[in-house]
Amino acid sequence: MNVYPIACTSSMIGGKALIYPFLIRGGKPTPFVSFALAFVFCIYNGYMQIRYLSHYAVYPAHWFTHPCFITGSVLWFTGWLVNVHSDHILRNLRQPGESGYKIPTGGMFEYVSGANFLGEITEWVGFALAGHSVHSAAFAVFTAVVLASRAVAHHKWYLAKFENYPKQRKALIPFLF
Repeated sequence: MNVYPIACTSSMIGGKALIYPFLIRGGKPTPFVSFALAFVFCIYNGYMQIRYLSHYAVYPAHWFTHPCFITGSVLWFTGWLVNVHSDHILRNLRQPGESGYKIPTGGMFEYVSGANFLGEITEWVGFALAGHSVHSAAFAVFTAVVLASRAVAHHKWYLAKFENYPKQRKALIPFLF
């Protein structure tokens, strides 16, 4: 059994599908159908990733020292740190009782509007590299496409909403895009 990829998959599923919603303070209510569909998708994706890794994937004995595994693990951990820190910044933009929108600052938000999206994409790319499977690579590509479009939309919204929005900040990839 390949413990590392399973642990990574279950931590990503647990974080986004089960833990994060309870950490959000205030904000707009999420329609139940959206919540249910997202929850089912996360559970199904997690099950498919874990099922492949635990029942079908075969790795050589030296896989834990292979450059793909090591690089993927470092990318996954880096993405996880960026994602957790960015989510923390977003959750704490407003003080209790405050309303309205604010510009996120700190961490990767100094470079990109979609720091949380960058973190999640980096996690899944790292996971795909470490897990070395078509399944994880497909989900990494899917995640990158969906979250890149969200990052661009958020970036455009910030630029339109705030006159003082940092002009050097990019949408998703620091200094480039």
